[in-house]
Amino acid sequence: MSDKYKFELTEADLPKAWYNINPDMPVDPAKTAWNAVLHPGTLEPVTPDFLSVLFPMRFIGEAMSLERWVEIPEPVREIYKLWRPSPLHRAHRLEKALDTPAHIYYKYEGVSPVGSHKSNTAIAQAFYAKEEGVKGFTTETGAGQWGSAMSMACSFFNLECHVYMVKVSYNQKPYRRIIMENFGATVTPSPSDKTEYGRKVLAENPNSPGSLGIAISEGVEAAVASNGKYKYCLGSVLGPVLMHQTVIGLEALKQFDMAGEYPDMVIACAGGGSNFAGFTFPFIHKNLTEGQKTRVIAVEPAACPSLTKGKYTFDYGDTARMAPVVKMHTLGHGFMPDGIHAGGLRYHGMAPHVSALVDSGHIEAIALDQLETFEGARMFAQAEGIVPAPESSHAVRAAINEAVKCKEEGKKKVIAFNLSGHGLFDLGAYDEYLKGNLKSTSGYSETKVEEAMKDLPQVAL
Repeated sequence: MSDKYKFELTEADLPKAWYNINPDMPVDPAKTAWNAVLHPGTLEPVTPDFLSVLFPMRFIGEAMSLERWVEIPEPVREIYKLWRPSPLHRAHRLEKALDTPAHIYYKYEGVSPVGSHKSNTAIAQAFYAKEEGVKGFTTETGAGQWGSAMSMACSFFNLECHVYMVKVSYNQKPYRRIIMENFGATVTPSPSDKTEYGRKVLAENPNSPGSLGIAISEGVEAAVASNGKYKYCLGSVLGPVLMHQTVIGLEALKQFDMAGEYPDMVIACAGGGSNFAGFTFPFIHKNLTEGQKTRVIAVEPAACPSLTKGKYTFDYGDTARMAPVVKMHTLGHGFMPDGIHAGGLRYHGMAPHVSALVDSGHIEAIALDQLETFEGARMFAQAEGIVPAPESSHAVRAAINEAVKCKEEGKKKVIAFNLSGHGLFDLGAYDEYLKGNLKSTSGYSETKVEEAMKDLPQVAL
């Protein structure tokens, strides 16, 4: 057992390739369609021509690739070196506070310039757009982490960045908006009057708090209307995004070698699936190819429980039904979750790869109430000194619960979780929690879900 607090790699240890889980998926794509992408109008398989309106061609190629290892372009690796490799921490002080025999580790992605894991894919997507000579990107953001990362990446490559930010988060998190604007981005609260779909939503509900589904619709519409001037970028859900994030887990594998231990379980929060996949997929690779038995746990908010309460079926990726249709765990593309402070976890669906692995039993999924996640985040901060983002706090709380269970059962297990970002731009949420103003979200509206499910696409696959 090591008494070290941090396990740090050098720049020379930075992975040279991302891990692509496509060739290792343990489920038949013909039966689960985890990689099927359908046209939102015809419900037929999309063509590269359709996707190229939205995404750079290199990004599309990665989505279809069956190569296990995909080389990270050198310009992307060079920018990664601004913050990568990120540290793996042993949470000695938290272990002591919990009086647990468990060994708790966390991979800390809050060391990136904008404070979260999102930059790992933002840099890659911006590089691909620069290669193709487009002027910039349109995109959406929930809590502002993705918008901040994309704004920084576009600034690095001299690209325009136009962000549609979910209105409830736009109002809750002004400092994230300022970060984006500081990098030169334009930030618009969604729903907005800038797009046809935004105007439609506002006409029906002038006080709409917005959702990721609505913001995605606005970003997609703006890209399509630009006649090729802009591409659209997504910070989660799609296969290449998950792949770009695997630098997290690949580094962690090396760091556990340094620690002389291997995790019995790996945990991460899950909204669209990017930080979760980035941390856990390399461990799942070991489970699938080397016989490891690591438990893999996805933690979602009780207010938006796509994995634990949603249906595994084909659905639209956005509310306006403009984005491609994929098979995923979904609450229905029209589902409007409560305005919880974990804005990055308020998406109606889940990444198709993650959904298929949950459905096949390779991933466990749990849902937590926001009050218990903030309680866990505060316990963690008082022990380890880091204030977690509200999204990351779901992983923190799940790890604490597992460590307490180890104490109750008298078992020593190695617990690892991804601390996907810091909460220093989320102090308004902590202020609300400390004042006792946050409400329990343990119950979600089954009526709203049933209503949203009535409009699912009828896919014959």
